[in-house]
Amino acid sequence: MNKSQLIVLATALAATAALYYLVPTTKPKVSGAAAVSASPGGEQHQHNDSVFTIADYEFHALEALSTERQQYLNGLKAAVKRGDVKDQSLHLNHQLASFWKDSVPNPILYFYYQNSAARLENTEKTLTFAAHSILGYLPYAENNPTQVWLANTAKASFENALALNANNDSSIVGLGACIMFGADPGAEGPMAGILKVRSVVEKDSTNMFAQYMLGLGGLQSRQLDKAILRFEKVAKAEPNNLEVLFKLAETNELMGNKAKAADWYMVVLNKVEVPEMKEELKKRIELLKKP
Repeated sequence: MNKSQLIVLATALAATAALYYLVPTTKPKVSGAAAVSASPGGEQHQHNDSVFTIADYEFHALEALSTERQQYLNGLKAAVKRGDVKDQSLHLNHQLASFWKDSVPNPILYFYYQNSAARLENTEKTLTFAAHSILGYLPYAENNPTQVWLANTAKASFENALALNANNDSSIVGLGACIMFGADPGAEGPMAGILKVRSVVEKDSTNMFAQYMLGLGGLQSRQLDKAILRFEKVAKAEPNNLEVLFKLAETNELMGNKAKAADWYMVVLNKVEVPEMKEELKKRIELLKKP
């Protein structure tokens, strides 16, 4: 098996973990091949001739629904009347987020409506919850335009949360991570993301969220040895953190450390309970142990 095949399989296995443990599992249908950024006010800015827009994305998602479900959603939206439009809109966004999370799982639309509700409530708690929910999905976004749009959406919510509490290290790390995943860095430049995360680690080396994000930064820049050191530190502090355990297995595999990768996949195997995941892990371990 060549190196490119190993990379594909390692990435796919990590994505499998995300499907089971991180977010709803329906793959999004994306229109367009270029990125679009969302400003804190919600406007969208085109970067190329064809773009990802949430309106176009939702249009296609609605097309795939049954007539009954389309009528149900139209009824919810029609219920917003004159009067206390803000509270009605907030209730509507919660209903739509619930629909796209539970009735017809679609992570992109769930995040969109959850985030829209958080913007209306404008509390640190709701903004950070919505932003962190998106951030957890970013490594597994189906393609770059989707990832960039989501990163900008989460970035705006982290910025709003920091306007309410500038000393929240978790929000600072989250903001930096969004930039690392493609959000517009603004005037601070492309290094802004990693620098924000590093500033938190320099202040508190025990912040495992920041350490993990630096590991992801090392993985993105192909500084795999440095990424492993960060991931190992998090795994030692959080031995049941499946996400970091997968990253350790994946990164070792990318480095060609088959034995270590197999060992880390075995650690994960002993911690998961989903039968399908166990089977995939067993297959992966067997392949890595072949001469």
